[in-house]
Amino acid sequence: MKPGETKVADTRGRFLQALRNGRERNEAAWTNGRILLSNRRIVLAGTGGKRTFPLSEIDRVGGRFDVNQRVATVSDYLALQFDDGEDVVLVAPADYEEFELDFYDALLSSTQFLVRHPAVEGGVVQNTEWVGARMKVETGAVSIATVTGTFVEVRLDDIGDIEMGRRTVREQQRQVIEVEHSDDEGTSVQTYISGPERAVDNLKSLLRIGEEQSETSLDLSRQDKQVLMALYSGVSPFDIPEFLGIDVEQVEELFVRLIDHDILDEVRVRHEVELNARGRSIAADAIDEQGAEM
Repeated sequence: MKPGETKVADTRGRFLQALRNGRERNEAAWTNGRILLSNRRIVLAGTGGKRTFPLSEIDRVGGRFDVNQRVATVSDYLALQFDDGEDVVLVAPADYEEFELDFYDALLSSTQFLVRHPAVEGGVVQNTEWVGARMKVETGAVSIATVTGTFVEVRLDDIGDIEMGRRTVREQQRQVIEVEHSDDEGTSVQTYISGPERAVDNLKSLLRIGEEQSETSLDLSRQDKQVLMALYSGVSPFDIPEFLGIDVEQVEELFVRLIDHDILDEVRVRHEVELNARGRSIAADAIDEQGAEM
């Protein structure tokens, strides 16, 4: 290791180059070997030799590059894109989920970001300033520490929505991530994050993982959606039976099912509930669908 370099992970796995100079390598085959990750580089060592990739040269992480059947059968791999996507290297570590978080932490923790928190709280825009911040990727969460001493935790399974856009940040037009999540009291908030474009793109890839965890393909009934929309609109869980004209026992069954599907969080038994990020996302979509039908 070079001065200032620290080892982050050392594991076994397999890897291959899927694209070279913008061309798919249809004949590419996986190479088994050692995967070494530091805070500055990733090293892939196999029987054919060793290749080193500085983290600073990774333009983007993510996407599927199933250039042949051997690649397509692997469900989990990191796609490291270089030279604006002209070169793509796939890395499939044995302990994928743990390595993935270690990798994003190594990629992002050395970057100085700018953060507005909360930019929006409970649907109300806040007059907060942009401040410098550092990120740490931990199990199931991105922890943000600002220079003003504020700590923000964005739990990956609590992300309701992510928007990308350009905003004026300290008198400059910058790319901004707007991520909706819950604070420690369960209030819906939005945190705005900006920084170097490459780092912002890589952070977006990580947060998209959380957004996908929060999304659902459940076949919800009309009553399920009515309950979610009522809660989203501010109706108390205790007033749901009268509001929707449904028996109390039936509403209790609906609550239990939605809690089991991780759409509602139970506040206390019998039965106070609140929407979590997943539920807010579904409720908002249901309201949009209802508006489109009218």
